[in-house]
Amino acid sequence: MNITDIRIRRTYQDARLKALVSITIDHDLAVHDIKVIEGPERLFVAMPSRKDDNGVFRDIVHPITPEARANLEKAILSAYHEYLQRMQAEAQGAESPEPAE
Repeated sequence: MNITDIRIRRTYQDARLKALVSITIDHDLAVHDIKVIEGPERLFVAMPSRKDDNGVFRDIVHPITPEARANLEKAILSAYHEYLQRMQAEAQGAESPEPAE
């Protein structure tokens, strides 16, 4: 599995849900609505899910092996942190006055 694109679609500030993410695998398959969630001890990735007839949430798509899950989570969380750093740098750049000539 080669993740060829990661897009942070939306971020949230005041909730356990921190971001919604989409990924592309091998330039061929897109997976949307992956969630970055603030857990009690760390951020983690939750795969897209839906509620079944019994009210239980079931993943729609998910990695099969622990290694695939770890690689996916590492890539998504890395992209999320880079995105936050980029947004913070842009915000600081917008706040600083332009130099006088």
